Amino acid sequence: MNILQIIKHHMPKLPFRIALWAGVFVLFSKYAMAGESGGGNLISSVGVAILAATVMSFIGHVLKQPLLLAYIAAGVFIGPNIGFGLVASLHDIETISHIGLILLLFLIGLEIDIKKLKASGRSLVVSGLSQFVICVLLGLGFFYLLGYRIGGGRYDLLYLAACCALSSTAIVVKLLYGKFEIDTLAGRITLGVLVFQDIWAIILLGIQPNLSDPQILTILFSFIKGAALVGISLLLSKYVLPRLFRTISKIPELVLISSLGWCFFICGLAGFLDLSLEMGALIAGIAISTFPYNLDVIAKVINIRDFFVTLFFVALGMQIPDPLNAPGILAIAGVASLFLIGSRFLSIYPVLYLLKNGNRVSILTSINLSQISEFSLVITALGMKAGHIGQDIMSVVIFIFVITSVVSTYMIKYSDTLQKAFNGVLQNIGLKDIETQQDESEEQSGKEIAILGFHRTASSLLRELLDMDQNASLAKLKDKIVVVDFNPEVHSTLQAMGIKVIYGDIGHLDTLHHAGIHQAKLVISTIPDTILVGTDNLKLIRHIKNISPHAKIIVTAESVQRALKMYTEGADYVLLPRVLTSRHLISMIDEMLSMDPSRLKCILESEIAALKERDEIIR
Repeated sequence: MNILQIIKHHMPKLPFRIALWAGVFVLFSKYAMAGESGGGNLISSVGVAILAATVMSFIGHVLKQPLLLAYIAAGVFIGPNIGFGLVASLHDIETISHIGLILLLFLIGLEIDIKKLKASGRSLVVSGLSQFVICVLLGLGFFYLLGYRIGGGRYDLLYLAACCALSSTAIVVKLLYGKFEIDTLAGRITLGVLVFQDIWAIILLGIQPNLSDPQILTILFSFIKGAALVGISLLLSKYVLPRLFRTISKIPELVLISSLGWCFFICGLAGFLDLSLEMGALIAGIAISTFPYNLDVIAKVINIRDFFVTLFFVALGMQIPDPLNAPGILAIAGVASLFLIGSRFLSIYPVLYLLKNGNRVSILTSINLSQISEFSLVITALGMKAGHIGQDIMSVVIFIFVITSVVSTYMIKYSDTLQKAFNGVLQNIGLKDIETQQDESEEQSGKEIAILGFHRTASSLLRELLDMDQNASLAKLKDKIVVVDFNPEVHSTLQAMGIKVIYGDIGHLDTLHHAGIHQAKLVISTIPDTILVGTDNLKLIRHIKNISPHAKIIVTAESVQRALKMYTEGADYVLLPRVLTSRHLISMIDEMLSMDPSRLKCILESEIAALKERDEIIR
């Protein structure tokens, strides 16, 4: 049976044209690899990896599957264990792919808003500290029942429990970015827990060389080195980097190169101190996250990062062992994967629920973290090298990584649907959500203005409305407003301000009825479709028309075509932010060209002062 027949036999559901394309790719790759030697193997290996990722991405797109799984499948396809062996040595692309993880963590650091992490407060800190400890304890019990022990120079039980307590930063961040959920409360807590997990991973890496004879002083010294790295980074970012970036800020290429140089300098410093390069990249990003140039750096680095991250996931796919060679290990990995997902719910949901984050945030955070970390692969590889574990434990961890990567990709993709299903079950057994923890016997009176969803634009709108309320000639506007949103932080803050807020999903008719939308005179949605979860503005228009036919409706669109559809559907006004922004800019441009410079300076100083004093719920 030739290669084309093999492809057609194993992929019967795909169009034959795709199978033919894959076959031509295999033949081309075979000849390309055969014609290269020496240093050329590296270039050929990277080229084959990218070509394979391209083919599998196209197939994944046709089958409507996540790209991340396509990259892993590409690694399986070209790898030496299961696939065609087009890249015989993983080492050829492993080093280059590792750069992708470093750049990913650097960008995460750039995106981290310390103020927002602080705003998550107790929930983030408590869940970040407790999750790893609880998962390790659960893991020790679970794997002990499966027959794993510590003794005879082997630490199988400890390695499996610790590795299964860590989640994948690369997978979670990439998927949450794609869903625009990084900036949600669940996203911020997820990211915070991942940061704490990175710290736990550094502690593990510090203890690992001395596992047979752990030295307290060695562990303390690792902490001191970590603190020193953070201190050096912050000092340089405060006193040295601002001057450098001011000098080169008008040359975009230098901003990009200098930012990457800073990233790899801190990574090199971390390596010199025997710390994790990944943690160095994260610290480097956080150190310059407050710079005004960070958005420009992010925009430029993302494309470079995506190239290397693609290689990272292809390399992971190449490491997957042939399951036919070890069916028993595969069965253990399958059971362990189910345990891992369950352990995330047992370690995260109760903690966040008791801290009054509600079912939604508690469930979503548990779902987001339901996979094993790439750090676990590093830890087990080092454990094998040190003789702490055998190849069987390494294979179990790799299979758990593959299984949970696939499953959690779909779990995160459909997290809203899963959350609603889990929420229904939890409420049936008595774990009430935030809105049902209120006095249910209280009759909900309607308000004149209903704000559906509360994000940045709604926050600014509310600020303007409250400022108008200071005018004695106007009625108490806040007494006429009801907000519907499922962010617990927004819920508690608005309640403290005396504004009626309903915790719930604006895509549900029951929630809208409960909020008294049927009595509203004006209903406003300021969130665009790309951020809305489980609904869109067109559906909201239909729901509102059905519940409250007399109400005026304001919704938000991101394109002219979409705005016209909303007007056709019955919207009374469609907010198109880019059009309003351009109109405001035109007036500012006209004033800047015609106004006296001294008067313009006064206006700008007044604007800056007003912004500094502006107090909003979402900054």
